Amino acid sequence: MDEIRAAADRISGRVRRTPVVTVEPSAFGHPVTLKLEHLQHTGSFKPRGSFNRLLSHTIPDTGVIAASGGNHGLAVAYAARELGVPAEVFVPETSSPVKVRRLVGYGARVTQVGRQYAEAYAASVERAAATGALVVHAYDDPEVQAGQGTVGLELAEQAPGVDTVVVAVGGGGLIGGIAAWYGGTVQVVAVEPHRAATLAGALAAGRPVDVDVDGVAADSLGARRISGLTLETAVATGVRSVLVDDKAIMDARQLLWDELRLAVEPGGAAALAALVGGAYQPATDERVAVVVCGANTDPADLAAVRSAS
Repeated sequence: MDEIRAAADRISGRVRRTPVVTVEPSAFGHPVTLKLEHLQHTGSFKPRGSFNRLLSHTIPDTGVIAASGGNHGLAVAYAARELGVPAEVFVPETSSPVKVRRLVGYGARVTQVGRQYAEAYAASVERAAATGALVVHAYDDPEVQAGQGTVGLELAEQAPGVDTVVVAVGGGGLIGGIAAWYGGTVQVVAVEPHRAATLAGALAAGRPVDVDVDGVAADSLGARRISGLTLETAVATGVRSVLVDDKAIMDARQLLWDELRLAVEPGGAAALAALVGGAYQPATDERVAVVVCGANTDPADLAAVRSAS
């Protein structure tokens, strides 16, 4: 918690304090408080960790380097631009064109490699070794996770009475930081797509393991292996893991648009999908907060889904 407080001080003025909205009675099956982190700079929570990592180091002349499904790369490119340092970002060939265009717009050098995040990451490691650039890992880094944990710090201040916080999981940086902040005093529920279940697989095996990655949210929740640091935190704080299918994710995404006019990407709706699809069923009087974590989507896609429904 001390590291998260220090991160909050370090990144203050660089990131937005995103709002919360309580929806009650709820079209989502239960009253919920939504933490609207998709309104953060670059459209996701990721700048928190990126700024904390960059501001904790003297950055070499060769700048910073990252691998990403898209959102982390946007955050690193944005932070680097704000701090006046070069950034190089490796992304899979499957990354959303929306995200790739924005990366270029932030001034990053972009290289697309392979079909999955793991391939882009391997290429970025090789490049970093050759250039000496500061590596900003998407999730498996204490400074990055402390930065992401400031979401939990803010939420605890904005909604102090919640019993449960529901968070989507890819590589685990966000849930690792949030679970570390609450330290087991509030139930944290980890939501993963069935076809990208890194935390569930690690909990079953007792260690991080590689899993197959596919599905509608793979571009943002498509890490092949959970962070070891996140797994330790999840076990220590009693994080509960639930799985959702692609239909529940897209239904939750559509509900956010239909009910609140919030345009989010599939990964950003994954946490809410646990309530919408019934993977997590709160008690009648349970006070639930859901983190809406990403907005880098094409609104035309939402309109198409809506007209077809």
